[in-house]
Amino acid sequence: MIEIKSLQQLKRIRRLVLSAQGLIKANTYGRGLDGVRSAINNLGYVQLDSISVIQRAHHHVLYSRVPGYQPNMIEKLMQGGDVFEYWAHAAALLPIADFRYSLPYKQAIKSGQTHWYKNPDKKLMKELMGRIKSDGPLRSRDVKIQADKDTKNSGWWDWKPAKKALEQLYMQGDLMVSERIGFQKTYDLTERVIPSQVDSSMPNVDELARYLLNQQLRSYGLVSLKGITYLRRNVELKRMVKSLVSEMLSQGTLQQIQLPNESIYLIETGALENSMPRLNNTLRILSPFDNSVIQRNRLKEVFDFDYQLECYVPAIKRQYGYFSLPLLYQGEFIGRMDCKAHRKESHLEIKALHFEASFMDKNFDQDSLINSLVKALVEFRDFQQCDRFSQTQIRPKSMNKPLQCALKRMLNN
Repeated sequence: MIEIKSLQQLKRIRRLVLSAQGLIKANTYGRGLDGVRSAINNLGYVQLDSISVIQRAHHHVLYSRVPGYQPNMIEKLMQGGDVFEYWAHAAALLPIADFRYSLPYKQAIKSGQTHWYKNPDKKLMKELMGRIKSDGPLRSRDVKIQADKDTKNSGWWDWKPAKKALEQLYMQGDLMVSERIGFQKTYDLTERVIPSQVDSSMPNVDELARYLLNQQLRSYGLVSLKGITYLRRNVELKRMVKSLVSEMLSQGTLQQIQLPNESIYLIETGALENSMPRLNNTLRILSPFDNSVIQRNRLKEVFDFDYQLECYVPAIKRQYGYFSLPLLYQGEFIGRMDCKAHRKESHLEIKALHFEASFMDKNFDQDSLINSLVKALVEFRDFQQCDRFSQTQIRPKSMNKPLQCALKRMLNN
């Protein structure tokens, strides 16, 4: 086991993680549509989320990594058969090449081994399948009116039960999302959506365990034993992952590292000796659902950043705001920003900007930080399709004046 004792060693671990996540170099994955495809392939998934306080999470995650990203690129990749929608630890976009690894969970739901809905309406599911098979793809919003079979509206269903039936069919693998416009989904038969060249064979538990381990080592650089099966409840899979890790440790293809807080992680042997891109002064405003921060325990243990999305916290108990976004700078999470895009007014409101006390205690170049923050804010404002922004609160207050001056200079140029 490698014990990480010095700050320099810890910084190298952090750089390994950020490099694997595509958050150091400006164009790790390339630009535009090809860059988006490459980013999703490397990350393994991009979480879909409906919260629209700012641009939605899946767009935000890709914007943070791919120069020239545009929201319509996801639709193009879906149409081109490069990605598909399914469940990772949450609703997500996944690489089409990984399709077969979604099958065990689908089969578990279909067989009743696990449940999406405990008592699915199988009669309604059969009717919907028949309708889609004969009439083609069905938009979820088109399923809306319950009618007596003898009326002229025969063939339509009550929206809520039908929506649940569609979701059950989707989760158990009979249907796939063939098109998405915003959050309006269109469902079709899986065999009509999945490209013919895609491997759709069922992986065994050993193959699934190896896929999860390799995918997470690729996209995170390091993993914990628990994190490999993050939010998965499959006991047999957990057992297989543990066995696989033990096997690879004994073979010398994996190494254990122990961080100063005594948490233990796994890395590929020799990973710390590999060259990594140098840190730069780019400041990144990340999504609360970004792949790099979604496992909060790992974020705390590796980066010493204690982060919680407070939109799920009662207002009176919030410390940082309803929708605070992590700020990443020079290999550290240095703060968080609570903001809201008022789209009708084309106005990005920065409700609160907080810098971590641990960061403010360090000797840092304030001018460089402020300039990087202002550049990031202007680009982020444009990404929100806003043409102006306001800033209300900043902590510590000593950062307020230099930030206001730098914003004024930037906006006047």
